[in-house]
Amino acid sequence: MDSVAPPESPQPAPESARLGRADLDRAAERLAGRVWRTPVIRCDHFDALSGTRLWLKAENLQRGGSFKLRGALLAVGELAGSDSRGVVAQSTGNHAIAVALAAAEHGLRATLVLPSDAAPAKIRRIREAGAEVLLVGTALAERVAAVEQLRELHGYDVIDPYQNPQVIAGQGTASAELIDQAAAEGVLLDALVVPIGGGSAIAGACLAADGRGPAVVGAEPAAVPAFTAALGAGRPVRVPARHTMADGLRPDLIGELPFELARHTVAEVVRVEEHSIARALRDAFLQARLVVEPAAATALAAALEHGSRWGQDIGVLVSGGNVDLDLVGPLL
Repeated sequence: MDSVAPPESPQPAPESARLGRADLDRAAERLAGRVWRTPVIRCDHFDALSGTRLWLKAENLQRGGSFKLRGALLAVGELAGSDSRGVVAQSTGNHAIAVALAAAEHGLRATLVLPSDAAPAKIRRIREAGAEVLLVGTALAERVAAVEQLRELHGYDVIDPYQNPQVIAGQGTASAELIDQAAAEGVLLDALVVPIGGGSAIAGACLAADGRGPAVVGAEPAAVPAFTAALGAGRPVRVPARHTMADGLRPDLIGELPFELARHTVAEVVRVEEHSIARALRDAFLQARLVVEPAAATALAAALEHGSRWGQDIGVLVSGGNVDLDLVGPLL
């Protein structure tokens, strides 16, 4: 695994990026009773491997199988009652599942645009929620173009997984809960490790950690280091979209809004190799009895290998558990 720290001499973020802790607190109030307060799991084996104490926020047990439901409920809920004709979103899977579930709660039509090689398990969950699935190419740009066509054709409202402030605030409530749950045990987390795909998780974690102590560490597949590349360039840049088993972290371009929120707050970004992701996924199942998807295993892998560098108590956002048996079976 390689890691990179953000550049020094931060510049002020643009107005669009000035979400704050108050926005996250409002998000938590709106989500009260609508999402599950997932448990924080401890594992002696992981503590021994990492040389520190890991606190795993089990969002793989969340409704819809991931933390993405939090942001989707807020974003779709904001449209409810506004004569929306329906919603459309692009995703590699979990955001699409979350939007489908949120739209069903409000009786809205939903069309979700996924890559042509999306995990069958995720496609099935979307359709079970009553939404339509459109499979388009494998690149982020192809999905974004399809969303725009559907918006123009049907007048649907777009629920962007990275650029929507409600989505980012909602995702941040998972990290805020983790900090609170550790504090209830008398523990102040030294660091908070979250996976990086399009950027909503890392941006939300930065909001949650603001003024509360833990350093925020991002973990992304070495095959698709979009956030690392953006830090080097000072802006989001497209990277070659090589294959990674962490399908939830495949976006080849970090979102502009989450990048501006996180670029000067994130303490470090770790690039995780495929074999480390696979090992963390197996260990989560065999040692912690947690079924996690490769995107979540990416953050766990970073904590297992680097956690002792960041302090004594490390929080890990176990972001989702929507696994495809054809992938996970051979790994186990």
